[in-house]
Amino acid sequence: MSAIQIHTESGGSGGPVLVLLHGIGGNAAVWNPMLALVERRWPGRWVAVDLRGHGRSAHAPPYGYAVFAADVANALGSADDELVLLGHSMGGVVAMALATGWFGVGVRHVFAFGVKIGWTADEVARMHKLATGPARVFDNRAEAAERYLRVSGLSGLVEPDAPEALAGVAETDGGFRLAADQGIYAAVGPAVGEFHRAANAPVRLAAGEADPMVTLAEMQALDPQAALLPGLGHNCHVEAPERVWELFERSLAG
Repeated sequence: MSAIQIHTESGGSGGPVLVLLHGIGGNAAVWNPMLALVERRWPGRWVAVDLRGHGRSAHAPPYGYAVFAADVANALGSADDELVLLGHSMGGVVAMALATGWFGVGVRHVFAFGVKIGWTADEVARMHKLATGPARVFDNRAEAAERYLRVSGLSGLVEPDAPEALAGVAETDGGFRLAADQGIYAAVGPAVGEFHRAANAPVRLAAGEADPMVTLAEMQALDPQAALLPGLGHNCHVEAPERVWELFERSLAG
C-alpha cells in the first residue's frame, strides 16, 4: 500500500517519542488541552497524528485499524527511538496494533483509554451502514462545528469557535462538512482483545468512570491493572488533562 498524505503536529526533541492517537471522527487537535503538560513533562519528542480519513489527512479508503497503524509507522519515518503511545478510544486500538511489531516500529509502552472493547454484531452493522451514507453539508462553519462537537462527544467541553472544534470541519462545495470521511466508520469491528493479546509491549487500559463505551470489568479482563478516573466521561483528556497525564505517568513508572 503506497503512502498517503498524513497530517502530523510535533514538538520537543530527542527520545523517547510520544505518539498521540485520537479516536474515531476526531483529529490531532483534540490533544490541544494536554499539550502544555506534554511540553513541560515529556522528556523527548512528541507527535500528534490525524489518522487517514480524519482531520487534515487524506481521504483514502480502505479504513481499518491495521491501515491506520501502517500510516502512523510510515509518517514517523525511520527514527530509532522507541515509541510510547497514548491513544484515546479507537486511537488506543491503533496503538495496540502498532505494539504488535507488525509495522516495523519499536514500542515501549501503550496507555489506551476510553477504548470500546465489546462490539455487538448490531453495533458493527450500524457503523458500517453509517460509513456508506452521504456526508451532510451545512450552510455555515458554525453549524458544522456544532455537529462535530455533538458526534465527537465534545459538546459542553469545547467552544464551537475554538481551534479544537474548527479542526473538525472542512469547507466543501455548497457549504461545510465534518472533516472526517464518512467511510471511516467501516473501520470498527475487529476484536480489540486480539490486538491487546498480540502486543509486544505493556498495554495499560483506563477510562472515565462515566464513559458509556466501556466498563471496568471489560478492561480488567484484558488488563488486571486497568483503572477508572472518577467523575470523568469518554473524553477525559479534554475534561481533565492533568488527571489523565498523571495516570499515564504512573502507568509508565509501574
